[in-house]
Amino acid sequence: MERLVAKDAPDFTMETAIGNGTDFGKVSLADYKGKWLVLFFYPLDFTFVCPTEITALSDAADVFNDLDCEILGVSTDSKFSHRAWINTARDANGLGKLNFPLAADLTHKVSRDYGVLIEEEGIALRGLFIIDPEGELKYQVVNHNDVGRSVDETLRVLQALQSGGLCPANWKPGQKQLVSV
Repeated sequence: MERLVAKDAPDFTMETAIGNGTDFGKVSLADYKGKWLVLFFYPLDFTFVCPTEITALSDAADVFNDLDCEILGVSTDSKFSHRAWINTARDANGLGKLNFPLAADLTHKVSRDYGVLIEEEGIALRGLFIIDPEGELKYQVVNHNDVGRSVDETLRVLQALQSGGLCPANWKPGQKQLVSV
């Protein structure tokens, strides 16, 4: 797998289901210029681990927004499937309304460009990427589809990247950095 961190993030344009559960849109990397972006991939709509991650990120969206960071979810499902899932209640294994859009990577190009596509299955691994306001990919983590990701760790890493210093293991905002830049 090609290294992506410390390079320009792969460009993308995808159709989306807006988190209100009604509208569709289109999104590209250029739309996030000047802001931080948490771009995350998940395998499939209407599965079991995915809604726990997506709703946790949606519930924390205000915290990310306060850090000048947007969130975009991506799977290889269609925008219609995304909208149906958004319109399914959380207690029925749905998402309910979201505070960010879900993008449809029907061609699998974006999942492939970010190195998370399982070619044989046509689905993405759980990949999460943090892209800075200039479009440089600063962080990536990819894990097995059986294990959900931590919103708290994503926030911690985002804040560490935004701090401009060298942050030791387990660093949290307010703690001493090794070197301030």
